[in-house]
Amino acid sequence: MKIIDVPKPGGPDALILAERPVPQPGAGEVLIRVAAAGINRADVLQRSGNYPPPAGAPSYPGLEVSGTVEVLGAGTSEFKRGDRVCALLQGGGYAEYCVAPEGQILALPAGVDLIQGAALAESFFTVWSNVFMFGKLQRGETFLVHGGTSGIGVTAIQLANRLGAEVYATAGSDEKCRFCESLGAKRAFNYKTQDFVAEMRGATNGRGANLILDMIAGEYTARNIDALAEAGRLVIIATQGGLSSTINILKIMQKRIMVTGSTLRPRPIAFKKEVKKELLKHAWPRIASGELRTIIDKTFALHDAAAAHRHMESGAHIGKILLLVAC
Repeated sequence: MKIIDVPKPGGPDALILAERPVPQPGAGEVLIRVAAAGINRADVLQRSGNYPPPAGAPSYPGLEVSGTVEVLGAGTSEFKRGDRVCALLQGGGYAEYCVAPEGQILALPAGVDLIQGAALAESFFTVWSNVFMFGKLQRGETFLVHGGTSGIGVTAIQLANRLGAEVYATAGSDEKCRFCESLGAKRAFNYKTQDFVAEMRGATNGRGANLILDMIAGEYTARNIDALAEAGRLVIIATQGGLSSTINILKIMQKRIMVTGSTLRPRPIAFKKEVKKELLKHAWPRIASGELRTIIDKTFALHDAAAAHRHMESGAHIGKILLLVAC
């Protein structure tokens, strides 16, 4: 089968087309014939040598796919051959076939095609686990998401809005801010021209946000603490702004703030299976009804993976970037 490999870490051109044997599913696993694969920031980090795959995962990138069930491993019973699915992976999605644990595979919602399906797994698993499980966002609370037009951002805005939160976002242009608002954000702030701390506090009569979902870290951490309400929660899921930050601990104490973070990829299958149950209950019916939309920015052929990575690194995208494998 064809895959996209990274024989040596580097820039986008480190991604090359290669051949590998078709993997075989073990007990509790399913072989998927890949239709499309999502591009994620973690793939860029892996390609550059800064995010090695977990032990036992394929060495080549790809954390989410859509496709059809091809072979069922021993002990699987939820799916049958030919079912249209999407899946969360630990790696190996940039390929014509991939293997995934049954607990990380979901049937595509009604009305969602195989291209749209490749935009679901990583963002919905990430948002649900961090915003609603760890961040404990409640109806009526105020929520700020950074990177509002990223794959994570467009999902977080829609889910939080539909579940009753007052949503705010940051983005890198006025056009992107207006797009965030079209998805359900009450207001979006252009982080290049506006101080999101002052804007957030002004928009909430000085209270600030109950919850912030942050993928920047670095110097944003101290500013996020300033933008939080009393007893607010900060959930960090990426470090695009750097690994280090200087913060005022007294502010955390005085405002009784909780600061936490997580990475999804190394979490055990049992945890991801619990997230899957929550998504099937709370998100999948809303996708099927059209209440939640998949936002796809651009698609590339599998052999154009380098161009797809360059597009992601440009920051110009709104929503998900996909590799089309068998669509």
